[in-house]
Amino acid sequence: MNTDLIPSLSKSLEIELPENISGEELKRQLSSHINYLIKSDFQKLVSFLYRIDVSESKLKQLLKDNADEDAASIIAELIIERQLQKIKSRQHFNTRDENIDDVEKW
Repeated sequence: MNTDLIPSLSKSLEIELPENISGEELKRQLSSHINYLIKSDFQKLVSFLYRIDVSESKLKQLLKDNADEDAASIIAELIIERQLQKIKSRQHFNTRDENIDDVEKW
């Protein structure tokens, strides 16, 4: 599992997650937290999804196509997927920037 994922999720979702957690356990804990937010503070969940930049159209389509599945589990998968995309993008651009001479950097 990506070592940046847990701290990123913890910060973005304001949740305590253990450093050494399996992918399945991570999804379970996120799903539980998301279910809690759905029931107790839906607006906060919407805010988290917006801040994390989860695709609203993709979320709606997945919820529609998988109506018999747990919504929190679907949302958790999308959050993990999006965070991994952002981490990969940051790593790509950081690596690219390392090859630029300091004089040419902004």
